[in-house]
Amino acid sequence: MIIAGEEPPVEAGGLVEWVIGLVETMGGPGAGLAIAAENLFPPIPSELILPLAGFTASRGQLGLVEAIVWCTVGSIVGALALYTIGRVFGRERIRAIVARLPLMKVSDVDKTEAWFAKHGGKAVFFGRMIPIFRSLISVPAGIEAMPVGLFLLLSGLGSLIWNTAFVLAGYLLGESWWLVEEYVGIASKAVVGLVLLAIAAFVFVRVRDNRRAAGSHRRSDDAVGS
Repeated sequence: MIIAGEEPPVEAGGLVEWVIGLVETMGGPGAGLAIAAENLFPPIPSELILPLAGFTASRGQLGLVEAIVWCTVGSIVGALALYTIGRVFGRERIRAIVARLPLMKVSDVDKTEAWFAKHGGKAVFFGRMIPIFRSLISVPAGIEAMPVGLFLLLSGLGSLIWNTAFVLAGYLLGESWWLVEEYVGIASKAVVGLVLLAIAAFVFVRVRDNRRAAGSHRRSDDAVGS
């Protein structure tokens, strides 16, 4: 099916047709299925799917409230699947893996756990409204065994706010719904850039500290030997 009027970038065409096909075939549940898939596969952008769901609602293919509700249900289902993966994997396996990784220390896990114990609720709620992190935040929530009821509540509320904003944007923009993804895509790239910068800074500091520790150890051995 070809959308009349202005069209999204060519690279999004296949995904657009897929989502439209789901909505035409299944209605609201189709939109929910697309968002559940987006949660499980972060490269599928919610900022593309949600405005498209709003656009289909503006054409009368499903109700506006129906689109928001089903998209939020899909978000919760996808988040719960990732939470379950984290819960099954467990903190002990994470600690064992980190202990074997270069530049990583088990104390890093301890610090992360302490942070999550203090800020986990806010991280899950606000994380559902941050590109990239909106999917990934479910995994540490499962690893740290956040109570499932609390996780579903916070994840559901955060998802409802995010979904409502983007579905409404697509509904109001009509055939120009795809502009939402273009502008939000800039923010997504900024988030990725900040994450990569943080990783680079972590690696730099850890390598520097390891070299200093190794140099100090060698000087101590030389002093003892002499």
